[in-house]
Amino acid sequence: MRRYARTLVAVALATTVVAGTAGWASGNAQQALTGPPPGTAAWRADQVLGRELPDPERDTPSEVSAFFRGLSDRDRQTLVVRHPLVVGNLDGVPAELRYRANARALRSSHDPRYAHLAADPHRQILAFDPRGRGQVAEVFGDLRAARQVSVVVPGSDIDAGTFDRRTDVYGTPAGMARSLYARTGRGSAVIAWAGYTTPVGLGVDAATGSLAEAGADRLTRFDDGLAADGVPTPAVFCHSYGSVVCGLAASRLRATDLVVLGSPGMRADNVRDLHTDARVWAAKDPSDWIDKVPHVEFAGLGHGADPASAAFGARRVPAADAHGHTGYFAPGTESLRAFVKIAEGAHAGLDKRPVLPAR
Repeated sequence: MRRYARTLVAVALATTVVAGTAGWASGNAQQALTGPPPGTAAWRADQVLGRELPDPERDTPSEVSAFFRGLSDRDRQTLVVRHPLVVGNLDGVPAELRYRANARALRSSHDPRYAHLAADPHRQILAFDPRGRGQVAEVFGDLRAARQVSVVVPGSDIDAGTFDRRTDVYGTPAGMARSLYARTGRGSAVIAWAGYTTPVGLGVDAATGSLAEAGADRLTRFDDGLAADGVPTPAVFCHSYGSVVCGLAASRLRATDLVVLGSPGMRADNVRDLHTDARVWAAKDPSDWIDKVPHVEFAGLGHGADPASAAFGARRVPAADAHGHTGYFAPGTESLRAFVKIAEGAHAGLDKRPVLPAR
């Protein structure tokens, strides 16, 4: 009974913290974007190649990959021209073809929110979905030649318009990915993945897991698409609400490492409950406001235990000199140096705290 009472108090406190920080009203309820890419109906009806095209909703990334491997360059280009939004967002399609398709889709877009993405023809846009607030994934480096690959999963308030904003740079997926890639360099590639509907503000969406559940499904399929395209197993870096996404995806995610930073929780009591073979790391700096949010989960509110706590069992990433909630990838910080080692698979000198023993 006492434990139940403590939980209710913690939930009430969590509500107070969120309300006091920005107010529930500051969080606009979001509808998760799910299902196949835009333009799927026209794709399904198209007989231009004289045979049925893979179904974006039912076929696996491996099946999509096998289909595209069997096409001539001419047939591939035909599909890029006729269906750029499908080809550009279809997991399992070769990365180079997706870059080409998304560049075409961006050039055709008249929405000013996406003008910055279309301005540089050399950007490698791996996904571009203009629906809703917009979703984007971008590759830094040569994905085909990379020996090590990392994926950055962002938290709240990220969409196509804020993907690479100029303010609070290291709180954006593009800023985090660029910073990591600049220090890993040749032999590596980093993907900034803003491929799910994120919460807006600190409202109910940020305190519950519905958007994270939809995001976990999309992240898992994206990861399966990388595998089908022959991309090395990635290290996955999950910031803030993105760590909730990663926690829910962990058991299905192909990853060498799961690194959470500024995490409100992973919807798990400890590393063992994630059911993953990946190494799990956690970073939280002393000035991060996320530390004021109680790590509880009750009646759908909150995201559970603190991954940076000793009891959780994650390996600890040093982050004493990171500043605030979005300073973990800032140049010169201990946390960024540790992230580089993890991304490169050279983490032998970092914290080796073991995971909890099996039950």
